[in-house]
Parts: sequence; C-alpha cells; structure tokens
Amino acid sequence: MELKTPLYPRHLSAGGKMVPFAGYLLPVQYSSIIAEHQAVRTAAGLFDVSHMGEFVVEGPGAQEALDRILTNTVAGMADGRIRYSPLCYESGGTVDDLLIYRLSAQRYLLVVNAACREKDFQHIQEHLMEGATLTDVSEQYALMALQGPVSEQILRKLAEQKDIPPKSYTFTEQAVVAGKTCLLSRTGYTGEDGFELYCAPEDACHLWDALMEAGQELGLLPCGLGARDTLRLEAGMPLYGHELSPSISPLECGLGFAVKLNKAEDFPGKAALSQPQKRIRVGLKITGRGIVRENCDVFINGEKVGITTSGTHSPHLGYPIAMALLQSGDYPVGTTVEADVRGRRVEAVVTPMPFYKA
Repeated sequence: MELKTPLYPRHLSAGGKMVPFAGYLLPVQYSSIIAEHQAVRTAAGLFDVSHMGEFVVEGPGAQEALDRILTNTVAGMADGRIRYSPLCYESGGTVDDLLIYRLSAQRYLLVVNAACREKDFQHIQEHLMEGATLTDVSEQYALMALQGPVSEQILRKLAEQKDIPPKSYTFTEQAVVAGKTCLLSRTGYTGEDGFELYCAPEDACHLWDALMEAGQELGLLPCGLGARDTLRLEAGMPLYGHELSPSISPLECGLGFAVKLNKAEDFPGKAALSQPQKRIRVGLKITGRGIVRENCDVFINGEKVGITTSGTHSPHLGYPIAMALLQSGDYPVGTTVEADVRGRRVEAVVTPMPFYKA
C-alpha cells in the first residue's frame, strides 16, 4: 500500500491526479503537464518532493568516511555548501546520485532518491568507517521545491533576505519562512533558479499554503511528477533508473565533474572508473515524425550503436528530444541517427546538452 506525504490533502483539494510513485501516492499533474512546465520556465511552480530520503552522517570521521564512499570530494566543503555526487558499486555502476549538505565539519545531510533509500542506506552503512554514524532521518522532513525565475521574488514575501541562500548550491539551515523554521537551499531539478524547503511534516501544509498565496499574482502553479520529468529532461539532468543505474556508470552518463579519480581516498568503483568507458551519453533532437521514449534502439547507417534512456516532446522547445547511451566514439553535433520506435525508424540528430539553459 502506497504511503501519503504530509501534503496529500493539498493535492486532492487542488485536483491533483494521484499516481503511485516510489512507494508514495503523488500528483502526476494538476491542470496539465504543459501548463505546469511552462509556469516553471516563465514564472514558478511548486512541487511536493517529500518522498525523497534524508540521511545524516556525523562524527569526527564523517568527512573522511564520505570521501571513502562517494565519487566526489567532500573535503574542502564549507558549512552551508552543497555538493552533488554519485554513489557507486565496485563495478563502477551507480547505486544512486545524491546531494551532500555540510551542516558542520562533523555533520552532513545526504539527500537520496526515494526508490533507492533502503539500498543506499545499506550500501553506505556497509562502507562506513569508524568515527562516523549513519541515521535515516527521512521521516523528520517534508520537502517541497519552489522552482522558476520568480521563485526568489515569492520567497521575499515570506522570509528575510538574510535567510535566502544567495548562490546556487548553498543553504540556510535555520531559515524562517512564513513563520516556520526550515532548511532552505538554492537547489532544484528543473534547470531554473529555485529553492527547496525541508520542514517538519506538521508545518508542510502551512508552508505550501503560504507559498501558493504569495505566488498567486506572480503565476505560481502547483506542479506534478509529469512536469518535473519534462523539465529535468530539457535541462539534460540524469534520472536514476534511466541515465544512471547499476549497469550505467557516472562517467558513461557524462558526470566526470563529480567523479574525482585523483583524490587520495579509494572509494567503491574507483578502479573500474579508471578504465576506459564503453558508452557515452548524447542528446538527440528528433527530426522525424514521432516521439522517441526510453529503451528504443539507436542506429547509424543500419548498425545498432546504442539505446535511448529518456525521451519526450519538449514543451518549451516545441519539438521531441531524447537522451541516449551510445557505444564510445565520436558523434559530432548534427550526426544523423535513427531510433526504432515499435518497429518504425524515426530520424534524429545529435544535439548539444543541455537542450535548454535558463
């Protein structure tokens, strides 16, 4: 039986179309995916992402422990900073991708994908060294994402400027928004400026209502999972289970910036990731008729060279796009490929990513 987030009553009252997702009932849309998508691109959207998991790693050995577990470097982070990192198996395949929040030199908050919460916890626990402890604190948080170019304008109505994080990937641990204390971070998964609010579950509906009221005249809409997916795809952001998986490494996915092979610490997957990778991720603009979604074989001159991982019609750009994993090689922008869509070949060309940039 699916769980309900603290914001479930708000989704029902706003007409959300509820679907099962990662063990929860969440809205796939309210009005329409296109309207919600465009609201985020031009104004703002509010998402319930309370299904995400949160862990705390703390103790005198917390930083070193994380540097021995994650592909990215934790050493050198300052308080109030956030860093993105994959988490890998020894094979180089991906356990998950996550965010690291440095609360202090001995305390870090990790934010993980909902569907990976249990396996992430087990993987980290198995590789945790002495001097650090791991605690699942997911039930202590509700989480909502305010995304779009007028997000800060909305927040200014409800919070003092000193509590609003000034730069991307920074946060205020004890921000006061609409009279409620929450962790406020300048992060998101849409390709737009935006914020995420981690609050006590009992404060979630109050904050949701306050944000919706403050954003009403600025075009704020409640948004569901559908728009979240089209937005992240336009922004070229990987989704676990599509562009990342136990059989797909972060280097194949193009996440070399978050894989520090030169750091002194060994971490699971370091040896495998030091070897040449067999595939690369590319963006595709669909030029033929049809929409190319995930798991479509990709061909060049009749030879299979890979498979698509995500695809949709881009609401903002006005044409279909897809991401694909192709066997390692040189695929200049403009290279023509074909995707097999239920037995029919649809033409596409390699295009730069991200497809959209604010």
